[in-house]
Amino acid sequence: MAIQVTPEDIKRLQEKARAMRRKIVSIIYEAGSGHPGGSLSAIDVILVLYEKFLRHDAKNPNWPDRDRFVLSKGHACPALYTVLADQGYFPEETLHTLRKLGSPLQGHPDRLITPGIEVSTGSLGQGVCVALGIALAGKLDKKDYHVYAMLGDGEIDEGAVWEAAMCAAHHHLGNFTAILDRNEVQQCGKTKEIMNTEPVADKWRAFGWTVLEIDGHDLAQIIDALDLRHRVPGRPTMIVSHTVKGKGVSFMEGDPGFHGKAPNKEQYQQAMQELA
Repeated sequence: MAIQVTPEDIKRLQEKARAMRRKIVSIIYEAGSGHPGGSLSAIDVILVLYEKFLRHDAKNPNWPDRDRFVLSKGHACPALYTVLADQGYFPEETLHTLRKLGSPLQGHPDRLITPGIEVSTGSLGQGVCVALGIALAGKLDKKDYHVYAMLGDGEIDEGAVWEAAMCAAHHHLGNFTAILDRNEVQQCGKTKEIMNTEPVADKWRAFGWTVLEIDGHDLAQIIDALDLRHRVPGRPTMIVSHTVKGKGVSFMEGDPGFHGKAPNKEQYQQAMQELA
């Protein structure tokens, strides 16, 4: 049965996503470093996942029966940190310590110091493999939790990702959903110029996954794709989420230069005006 959402729900989430974009740009500007492009492309999906689908408890982050979310593209952690703060895992003011010495919010997620982080990620191609292991453990232990992992489309250049794709299908992991943040830009340029992975959706289908393609900034499409009715028993699910690198900030959109660079003062002020 499809999850029920109202126009008011969508409007509330849209307003929250815009506020989170402002927060992401602000904390990266304050830190003087970070990865705005991929954080801004991923925030809509991460927000919807935590608001509408993920079974979790901020007061008990290690609750054994929780669903798990692994940010395999760990450099986009400003987006995840912003959502975790909103969900109550730590005070919102902690966001302003991003990348500072002694902060629990470092440049890549660290499970040992940050509440709500499932896996320490940053070495691309590895987070999804750990997520797969968690899903396999859940199946073997006969647990009913679901595991979600978000990958970057530059990340899928890594061979380990495709080993994970084979493994998840081989072990019939119907409790595993991967989300590909398909913004078509990686650190050094356009993904199609560095390593063309098209037809990417057909590749995942060929590996035995259920595949859905969506506009990753359309909240209604995100909600629909994450709905339980799309899951096929015994098959992992891949959601190819077509997004825009740097979404919402004109000079960042589609620019590889803002993969891992903080805005300067003038750029920050312009971004805040555009996201107002």
